[in-house]
Amino acid sequence: MKLVVQQTRMELTTLLRNYEQLLLILVIPVGILVFFGNVQVLPDSVSLSRLVSSVLTLSIMSTAMVSTGIATGFERSYHVLKRLGATPLGRERLIWAKAMSVAIVEVAQIAVLLVIASIMGWSPGVVTWWKLIVAIVLGTSAFAGIGLTLAGRLRAEANLAAQNGLYLALLAVGGIIVPIDELPDAMALIARILPSGALAEAMHTSLGGATSDAWFSYASGSGVWLDLLGWAIVAPIIASRLFRFDG
Repeated sequence: MKLVVQQTRMELTTLLRNYEQLLLILVIPVGILVFFGNVQVLPDSVSLSRLVSSVLTLSIMSTAMVSTGIATGFERSYHVLKRLGATPLGRERLIWAKAMSVAIVEVAQIAVLLVIASIMGWSPGVVTWWKLIVAIVLGTSAFAGIGLTLAGRLRAEANLAAQNGLYLALLAVGGIIVPIDELPDAMALIARILPSGALAEAMHTSLGGATSDAWFSYASGSGVWLDLLGWAIVAPIIASRLFRFDG
């Protein structure tokens, strides 16, 4: 356990020294929340609660997929993962350390974003907290699986481009900033299936949104919980099968 704690501290220290990563996981989500919360450029149907759920989704995607995926990809390319795996730390403890660092960062992200949202007029009293926690855990599992799949197969530079490209694509058409109901029908169908759209809708439900609570009904929009659960299970399995510690 001591080795895991020490490696977790090292992961967090490395993150804090990387200004590009801090921009990605904190400055961009906070900037989007403050800007779109005060400037009327989004459709009128996008309430503050919907915006908060979208920004929380963005923060999880930024940390679990892009930040973790890019850092892991470069560590793999520089043979850091291979060397750490051969130390007393071992591969299993290394994975636990990375998971703990992601969890700590996400807790800090979400706390900061919810405090800022409360200052802007959003009420935390509408939150169903157990749903929010479930959505965060499932979303983290899904996006971490996607990020590690890319990091474990692509060269560092290609992985960097792929992570950023996927991030921008999901941000634009994945049901995060523009709600699924506001997208054209064909695009909305794709967004609802994607993990970004599923997590954004699950977050919206958790924050007191109008989405129905019937878990199995796609007509009511709550089938997104099943989509999210599917991604949370399948993506890590694919990552565990395809990931290579050396490459």
